[in-house]
Amino acid sequence: MKFSILANPDKYSVQEPIDQIFKWCEENNHSLYVPLSLKSHFPDLDSSKSATALKSETDAVQESDIVIAVGGDGTLLHTAHLIKNDNRPVLGINSGKLGFMANIQPDMIDHTLEQVVAENYKIDERRMLKATSSGGNSYYALNEFLFTKKETSSMITLQADYDGEFINSYWADGLLVSTPTGSTAYNLSAGGSIVMPSTPVMLLTPINPHTLTTRPLVLPDNKTLTIRSAESGKNTLFAYDGIIQPSESEFEVNIVRSDFSIRLIQLPDQNYFETLRNKLMWGMDRRKG
Repeated sequence: MKFSILANPDKYSVQEPIDQIFKWCEENNHSLYVPLSLKSHFPDLDSSKSATALKSETDAVQESDIVIAVGGDGTLLHTAHLIKNDNRPVLGINSGKLGFMANIQPDMIDHTLEQVVAENYKIDERRMLKATSSGGNSYYALNEFLFTKKETSSMITLQADYDGEFINSYWADGLLVSTPTGSTAYNLSAGGSIVMPSTPVMLLTPINPHTLTTRPLVLPDNKTLTIRSAESGKNTLFAYDGIIQPSESEFEVNIVRSDFSIRLIQLPDQNYFETLRNKLMWGMDRRKG
């Protein structure tokens, strides 16, 4: 089987898991493709019988059957955008802090790779959202789109319409439009609901709204949600999955379910509710010790 590795060595402690993957592939005669940006993490690469360095991450991915993302959820978000129109499964190995999507721990690497080769795994498909701006630009999010104030301490006024019908005018620090995958990210911190990843919805969550009666909203993702700013686009910051975009003078964005998704590998004994309990301490009652 052919694997590729994607990682951000400047942000996460990836050396130990990379060493384990490299060693396992060498011992079990499986091919490993790595981008040149990671070559320094493979001191024995030139003499390796299984590992090959290629020019770019895209080249490494194209040669592989399985993409291994080593790091935290930020690495998985980067991977999702890199291969969003690709069908290759992704195995997330956590070397970050939370690792909600990248939920394979380093001590499970050998066992997990054995299960992957034996095809003893299931696919958790995570759908993305697509946003199209008034300027004709398209953006994709696995977690969320963020609309917020820019370089000012005052609140921002944003209007939301769904399928051509007016929802509300929000006076707040901003708005989040999240996928079910992103429901446990920024959305959760902003008071939004937790939603199972396979649910065909998007979440509209105000950030610190001025009116206490303004609450998060869950909407079907098969129709268009439009967000527009009541102010100049120059005063509105727009970002997808944490990537900030240049301002547009007329700020209006249409959001709907994307055709793109990322296919995450899960072991048979893993499930979403177990991840909630383990990663977020969901439902834990400290009174019980």
